[in-house]
Amino acid sequence: MTGSKHLHETGLVVEPPHLKGRWQRDPLMRFLSGLGRVWFPAWAPVTRLRAVTERDGVQQLEIVGREVVAHDENVIALTFAAADRAVLPEWRAGAHLDLVLPSGRMREYSLCGDPGDRTTYRIAVRRIPDGGGGSVEVHDDLHVGDTVSIMGPRNAFPLALPGYGSPVGRLRFVAAGIGITPILPMVAIADRLGLDWTMIYTGRTLDSIPFREELARYGDRVQIRTDDEHGLPTMDDLIGEVGDGGGALYCCGPTPMLEGLRTRLVDRGDIELHYERFSPPPIENGTEFAIRLASTGETETVAADESVLTALRRLRPSTPYSCQQGFCGTCKLRVADGTVDHRDGSLMDTERASGYFLPCVSRCDSESLTIDV
Repeated sequence: MTGSKHLHETGLVVEPPHLKGRWQRDPLMRFLSGLGRVWFPAWAPVTRLRAVTERDGVQQLEIVGREVVAHDENVIALTFAAADRAVLPEWRAGAHLDLVLPSGRMREYSLCGDPGDRTTYRIAVRRIPDGGGGSVEVHDDLHVGDTVSIMGPRNAFPLALPGYGSPVGRLRFVAAGIGITPILPMVAIADRLGLDWTMIYTGRTLDSIPFREELARYGDRVQIRTDDEHGLPTMDDLIGEVGDGGGALYCCGPTPMLEGLRTRLVDRGDIELHYERFSPPPIENGTEFAIRLASTGETETVAADESVLTALRRLRPSTPYSCQQGFCGTCKLRVADGTVDHRDGSLMDTERASGYFLPCVSRCDSESLTIDV
């Protein structure tokens, strides 16, 4: 083991000699290696064992499935595949795609299919009429047979499995409404591996809850709880049995749910809390300041409780954005003048030194920012 570690660190590639010192490569292995170089390239088009080629991080995929997955019909699932049904880049539970819509908008959606299926990706989108237009466009304008551009997959919400990088033995999954999308593949993996897990799934009404039929196969491991029948759940309801002996809790839902769990678990060192938000995080310690567009001189006030991105889009509605949480980088811009209060976790120091910032979360440490727009 020590030798293997040394070779890995130094980057050396060493071919061991024959045991009797006659040659470095076995004749049989030479023959098989040569055969492989001829056989596998010829066989690959038949078996489709090749990955989709990405150009500048963008893939062109075809919509091969569209299905209503909530009984109130406000949630649809879209399934994508390569036009030639080639193997797609792999992904892990918790990953997401950036979907480029026909209008040019870019929106981020969690993958909710089977990570073991390398031929398709699946997302689900709830229609939100006043949500900025992305979900409405998905529902109204994307149909089977259409070609779309996607970037990813990327993962900012990874699942650390017991025995596979996490010391925690018990898993608790918490999903609210469309927050089921990143949780769904996590549950599938946990169940496939025979892990100790349970889940609570909340929603306004039973009809508003997507993927109920898929979850039915897990029996009483999954508790579905609706506000109209049971009332709002308490934090103890959400935490469940991991509150007794510890474990890891994975949650995706609205900000009040996440903030409630964070507050409830602040002193619980025996419970890991992992979460993904529906919406941008609340702004803490915000103050009012101004932004100015370098190209036109236009100015706009950024309120203490809103993001630079929100104010900027009043001047430039076409400004691209996706996650609004400071990790995807879609909205990255350069500052021409002013001091940035960086609040993201993704930009490198060299990018910040070059004047870049993420207006979805970062703010101003001076009276104003002049943005290179």
